[in-house]
Amino acid sequence: MAPEQLLFHDDGTIPNSKFPLLLYSNAFTAHDNEGASWLEQHFAANNWTNSWRNGVYTFHHYHSTSHEVLGVYSGSALLHLGGEKGRKVKVQAGDIIVIPAGVGHKNLSSDNLGIVGAYEDGRSWDVNRGLPGERPGTDKNIAALPIPKTDPLTGKSGGLIAIWK
Repeated sequence: MAPEQLLFHDDGTIPNSKFPLLLYSNAFTAHDNEGASWLEQHFAANNWTNSWRNGVYTFHHYHSTSHEVLGVYSGSALLHLGGEKGRKVKVQAGDIIVIPAGVGHKNLSSDNLGIVGAYEDGRSWDVNRGLPGERPGTDKNIAALPIPKTDPLTGKSGGLIAIWK
């Protein structure tokens, strides 16, 4: 399964990334609690852990200490990706989004949205909003992150393994 690749450049506020965000549409069929459990187990099997269930913040934010995966197990949302100058993308149950560290994301609207989020190698995550004083510290954090050894959906082949090399 080849993901859609969305590349966002530094807009002066949100650093974004040299790596594209990966959007796997209709990547899995289980929904609701069954889908959430499937995502948690599948992500963990591919070393994406420290998972949670919730939604996406309603403000632009990014993480500098970890790449993130979001699996949509219920509902739908309109996400604004890449900061104010980025792109609005509709996601729905069955979609998986791999967000490189630094890439902004925001929930513009949603209906019954359920997300499982996780982080490569169970890394700790931070929340940055593109505020004065965050950079250059967050830029250093992002630059120091290794490329993940596995894709949260495909494992050791394909996906970010092929695309982010």
